[in-house]
Amino acid sequence: MKISPFNKEKILEITEKYGTPFYIYDEKAMRENVRNLLSSFSWCEFKEYFAVKATPTPYILNILKEEGCGLDCSSMAELILAEKCNVSGESIMFSSNNTPLEEYKKAMNMGAIINLDDITHIDFLKKNLYIPSTMCLRYNPGHFAVWNNIIGEPGDAKFGFTKKQLFEGYKILKDAGVKKFGLHTMIVSNELDGRCFIEVARMMFELVVEIYKELSLEIDFVNLGGGLGIAYRPEEKSLDLKDISEHVKDLYELLIIKGNIKPFKLFTEFGRFITGPYGYLVSKVIHKKEIYKNYIGLDATMADLMRPAVYGAYHHITVIGKEHKPALYKYDITGSLCENNDKFAIDRLLPHIDTGDIIVIHDTGAHGHAMGFNYNGKLRSPELMLKEDGSVRLIRRRETLDDYFATVNISEQ
Repeated sequence: MKISPFNKEKILEITEKYGTPFYIYDEKAMRENVRNLLSSFSWCEFKEYFAVKATPTPYILNILKEEGCGLDCSSMAELILAEKCNVSGESIMFSSNNTPLEEYKKAMNMGAIINLDDITHIDFLKKNLYIPSTMCLRYNPGHFAVWNNIIGEPGDAKFGFTKKQLFEGYKILKDAGVKKFGLHTMIVSNELDGRCFIEVARMMFELVVEIYKELSLEIDFVNLGGGLGIAYRPEEKSLDLKDISEHVKDLYELLIIKGNIKPFKLFTEFGRFITGPYGYLVSKVIHKKEIYKNYIGLDATMADLMRPAVYGAYHHITVIGKEHKPALYKYDITGSLCENNDKFAIDRLLPHIDTGDIIVIHDTGAHGHAMGFNYNGKLRSPELMLKEDGSVRLIRRRETLDDYFATVNISEQ
């Protein structure tokens, strides 16, 4: 059974002060999770670049920075977020695609590691800016024996260099005077089979060997990307990081150390895996409707959490104070948008729900608030942090109607 880090009295106290809906995150659990990751890969020179897109909240980014993480950025706004959190230089990995010139310029001015997505961008940088002394290239294998349906077959993805382009790109960069080289890939998402990540490491380590043998070029760091999944469903088993790391270590020693290849740094860019399980969307039941089905209407909508509506994603739901009561009633849990897919759950068995009950939607600490929107004029929810001492801090206020209208000019027609 999934449980929340707060009891009924605590959540009622929070809702009384901040209203509903809201996101709340568990600081202690996030910190412990990062420490576990860093400890698991302490056998090598390792760095985690947190994927800012997952949870672009400055308070959370600062927590991760304190724990030793860098930031993986993919846009101008994410670069500026990093800057506002006093993160710069090679603590930033800039991994973008179809990238505008001004974003490259900003990233390079900040000293970020540039992770190129396309071979034509080498000439683009040459003509418009310059080639930095450190460069990373993103690899798309085209086919990968183990892949999941979220990203899909790599050959159908718009990201990265082909293998032929990769080798050509490294030659061009070497001739251009680049001193440090990185290799990156990202080909799985929310994967709960640890063997998949291990096979990604095998593919990348074998590629490092091939690059050295063919080009006499040494790779300084390998970014294995992200993609480790979280157990959204109560019956799912969480990944064993230490076991995955041990298998990756075995491959590193076999292919790199015993192969007399220059040792390199190892990077990841997890997002969901770092913060996902430690965020909760809390909402109040404002209506019940009984027609052809039984509907529970929340004051949250898919504008707060779009994953179930867009992906059919599962998020576990608990009713505060009724966690241990039998789940005998079948409901659709809905919002109030003028769209029939505005649902957090369909035909979900839950305890009997009453108007006024508080609903907790679990595992919303990544790709939750970040993907919010304003359709139907809905205003984004606030974000709160449950601190290690049990206190609660507002880390992003609730949007207002003034915010909503701030970008439009109504008076001039």
